[in-house]
Amino acid sequence: MKAHDRHAIVIAPIGDFAPELMDAVDRGIQRAFGLATAVRPILPSLDFAFDSTRAQYHSTPILEKLSAAASAGAIKVLALADVDLFIPILTHVFGEAQLGGKACIVSTYRLNAPAGGCHHPEQAVGRVVKEAIHELGHTFSLRHCRDPACIMHYCRSEADVDRKSTELCRYCRVMLNDELKRITEW
Repeated sequence: MKAHDRHAIVIAPIGDFAPELMDAVDRGIQRAFGLATAVRPILPSLDFAFDSTRAQYHSTPILEKLSAAASAGAIKVLALADVDLFIPILTHVFGEAQLGGKACIVSTYRLNAPAGGCHHPEQAVGRVVKEAIHELGHTFSLRHCRDPACIMHYCRSEADVDRKSTELCRYCRVMLNDELKRITEW
């Protein structure tokens, strides 16, 4: 176990991302969950999850590999990728998470936030931050929320992501606080 992972949420980029995007995701996660973060790569490639029939990457096997490769001391791990993700029942997903588990992934591919370059439009960066918090919320056992302003509200499009806030509704905040209290009592 890496010492800097102990009791932290690990942000695991797969590929190169602009520092501005990584910093925004890091700050957003710390603000939303009140936990330390550590940024370090875990998976060097996603080739194992590529489905040539769909020309997309199946996110569920990525979660399994990510969870197995994460250090034992990491509270949660968020992979950040720039590939087109899917699960078999949907044409695409912005991300996926293990409900109540350790791992989640968010892709910038459909959030209009390219991996390279020095400039990211504020709106695109905000979308990635929102989806990172959303997917991590699932790892803390939060489900989709009916409140359209809640960060845990289900989104089908970029416009849906833009409409929701970066905050949890009162109900989801209580649920998260209970879960944080449970898992951080060491």
